[in-house]
Amino acid sequence: MNPNDILNNENLNYGIIGNCKSAALINADSSIDWCCLPQFDSPSIFANILDNDIGGSFKILCDPSYALNQNYCNKTSILITNFSNKTNEFEVLDFMPRYQKESGVYYSPPEIIRFFKLIKGKPKFNILYDPRLEYSNGETSNFIKDDFIVSVVDYENHDTLYLYTDFDKSKFLNNEELVLEKDHFVSITYYEKINSFNIEDSLFEFEKTKVYWRNWCAKTPSFELYNDQIIRSAITLKLLTFEKTGAVLAAATTSLPETIGEERNWDYRFCWIRDASMVIKVFTKLGHQKIVKNFINYILNLIPDKNEKLQIMYGIDGNKNLAEKTLDYFKGYKNSSPVRIGNAAFIQKQNDIYGILMDAIHYQILKFNQDNDKNAELWSIVKSIVWVVENNWSLPDKGIWEFRNEDKHFTFSKVLCWVAIDRAIKVSEIIQNGISARKWRPLRDKIFDDIMKNAWNKKVGAFTQSYNSNYLDASVLLMETYGFISPKSPKYIKTVKVIEKELLVNGLMFRYKNDDDFGSPSSSFTVCSFWLIDSLFKIGEENKAKIMFDKLLNYGNHLQLFSEDIDFKSKRLLGNFPQAYSHLALINTAMKFNLKHNE
Repeated sequence: MNPNDILNNENLNYGIIGNCKSAALINADSSIDWCCLPQFDSPSIFANILDNDIGGSFKILCDPSYALNQNYCNKTSILITNFSNKTNEFEVLDFMPRYQKESGVYYSPPEIIRFFKLIKGKPKFNILYDPRLEYSNGETSNFIKDDFIVSVVDYENHDTLYLYTDFDKSKFLNNEELVLEKDHFVSITYYEKINSFNIEDSLFEFEKTKVYWRNWCAKTPSFELYNDQIIRSAITLKLLTFEKTGAVLAAATTSLPETIGEERNWDYRFCWIRDASMVIKVFTKLGHQKIVKNFINYILNLIPDKNEKLQIMYGIDGNKNLAEKTLDYFKGYKNSSPVRIGNAAFIQKQNDIYGILMDAIHYQILKFNQDNDKNAELWSIVKSIVWVVENNWSLPDKGIWEFRNEDKHFTFSKVLCWVAIDRAIKVSEIIQNGISARKWRPLRDKIFDDIMKNAWNKKVGAFTQSYNSNYLDASVLLMETYGFISPKSPKYIKTVKVIEKELLVNGLMFRYKNDDDFGSPSSSFTVCSFWLIDSLFKIGEENKAKIMFDKLLNYGNHLQLFSEDIDFKSKRLLGNFPQAYSHLALINTAMKFNLKHNE
């Protein structure tokens, strides 16, 4: 991609930096446009992405002679933005510190470090430093102190932010011209530092953070095909994990719209059991056992009572009430309001979560059964899930797409109820010689027969979105992925072909076309395109699948990052970003092509 194209188009041309405590989005033009401190779900300190008038940002301003280019330091989450006009050149290295101390504890402070590295000449630029604390509520004022610049918000919630730098603080804060004649640093931190902090300290943080990420990537298998994309997606998923509890976020942002100008804007800074369980299964495949263990502990801590039902989502600290409200003073991304914090979907009933969680539990027990210190607690969860599924599988629910109005008998939900019982049987066979499996098999057969009878639509020639429905839905493609049906089944092959014909538009997939609570969908849900590619691959259309996959990879942004949605015509990225769903699907699909390549 031409560097100037990055700046001229209106794509989500952001890089993500983070340290498994919080994250920041940095525009290709160097502007920090989104960050919440001290953790992912805290109020924002920069929210320019949601309102470029009052959101707040931190941007480096150069004259038009400078070309900008942006990339990641290889196999790290350190983002490098290069500024060059041939005579003068410098780089800004952005990262959030993360490394392991000698004690074994990971150091992950709520801090962003921007290191200004002189390459040649005497570059000149201005700084726009405009933090707006507490989601831009109240008025944020900046004060120069001896050792730092402090930002204080005048609002019902008192909050502060500290900036340390070896630039002239007055020039820095007042947007006066700066001349780079040597390397400089900036550290933005939620907490005031106890000890002095200088450029040598920032370099130390940089080197330790770089080593951390290189070591982490070294534990990830290498692949002959698509290795760079797999590594970048794996790092991105890692950045969406909250180490304190083991939660996995759906995305790092809130209220980035699925379609410009519409109101499908949701807060995704929470842990969906479905999304997180799928991410954990990918990490299990990649051998990152610590992340898997942390998530299992997160789940165990959520379910203290044996009869307590799972919510579909929780806060990253495990909180259960995610009450939704709107920030009406924000105009929203590209004027797409409302901006929401919290998510009312937490009260929904979605029966598919039990199957997806059970699938992840089974896979981790299968892979790591020798490390079975949690098996007794997991077995208790398995039995509880079976009880819940047995009493709820025949009831309607909101489905995977979280329809907010009418409950229906969604095919995907029914299939995942079958998965829950199927994996419970397999877990029983692994850890208790199948004693419970014998009594659960009839239930598995009953659910299977019900789906085959009611989800198949002869007129459409496919498994449809819900019982007695003519609507198609990309989620039913996962029937084969979860082992419910063979890829050689005529009914499955027909379903894939009908869905491809009806839901594939301009190389991208609708998740469904029927109206929902907000009208008809008008953008492609990214993960669904990966699902179709997988399905085509499984039914033997491998060449077509690979062509589609290669084309889809080109729709990522300049850093190979994907959001939730893609516009059918412009291929513009839409929705919350970066999206865990999209990146886990990318890894799964790329791994399938590698397996075929190595046969």
